[in-house]
Parts: sequence; C-alpha cells; structure tokens
Amino acid sequence: MLNLASYKSALGDIILVSDGNNIINLCIKGQKYFNKMISANLIYNNNCPVLLKAKKWLDEYFAGKKPRISELPLLPKGSSFQQDVWQILTNIPYGETITYGDIAKQLEVKYNKKMSAQAVGGAVGHNQIPIIIPCHRVVGRNGCLTGYAGGIDKKIELLQHENIDITKFSVPNKK
Repeated sequence: MLNLASYKSALGDIILVSDGNNIINLCIKGQKYFNKMISANLIYNNNCPVLLKAKKWLDEYFAGKKPRISELPLLPKGSSFQQDVWQILTNIPYGETITYGDIAKQLEVKYNKKMSAQAVGGAVGHNQIPIIIPCHRVVGRNGCLTGYAGGIDKKIELLQHENIDITKFSVPNKK
C-alpha cells in the first residue's frame, strides 16, 4: 500500500509518496507527472510516520536550516547507474553546485570507463525525490541552468533559497 501526503511549500504544493517505510516520490505542483500522481490510486495518509518525518525535513529545509538527507529513508526506483548518480547528488553540500560533467568524472572512476554528461543528465532528470535528493544543485557546463522537472524557475528558487548567487549562471533560451 502506498501512502500519499500533501505539503504546502514556498514552491507550491508538494505531494509525498511512501511505501510505508521509505519515501519513494516527491512531486512539485506544475512538475511533469504531478497530475498523474494526485489522480493515482493512492491513499492519503497524513499520519504515516515516514511522511511526517519528510514533512518535518521539508519544514527545516524551507526554514533555512540544513537537514541531513541521511535522516530520511529514501528508496527511489531506478537502474544501478541511476542509483549511483542519485547517491552522488545526496553528497552535494547545501549551497553548492556541481556540473553534469563533474558527476560523469566521478562515475568514470567507479566504472573505469568514460561516462557522458548526457547520460548523467538523463539519470538526474529521472530523480523521483527532488529537493531531498538535490538535483537542483546540478548545472550544465559553463554555468548553464539546464534541466529541472519542476521547471527552471523552481530550480532558480531553490538555488536562491540556498543562498547561491545565481547571477553567475545563465538560463537557456526557450525556442
């Protein structure tokens, strides 16, 4: 049985999903698949202990504190490559950014072969627990703010929330 809870944030409504033991999904209103999440056959359970813990974590995060990711049981579903990328994301310090290429270089050491920033971008884009697994801290080479399922505007808000100077970044032109 999957449990679902809603959370009001500075970014808008957030839906949290748990399998009862772990957080398995976080979706921000306006994000791709948001409507699918809220219309899915899930049980609203705002008293689920894991979801209450996640809400407390989000309260602390949005209050400007730096809650530790390790405080939450997370279980995103994905390939071993995706899991490796998401693990790297959890190690990006609050208020700092990293590039897709930097992540690829870390993975090259682990896999002992060349990795592409594009493959990393695909894995980052499939992160099912944004904000908590901080994919918003990943930027393109030369400081381009690319890719965020919730939209570049939400990525910018999260970076600014973490006191990251976004004037050093560029935003891609929409065509």
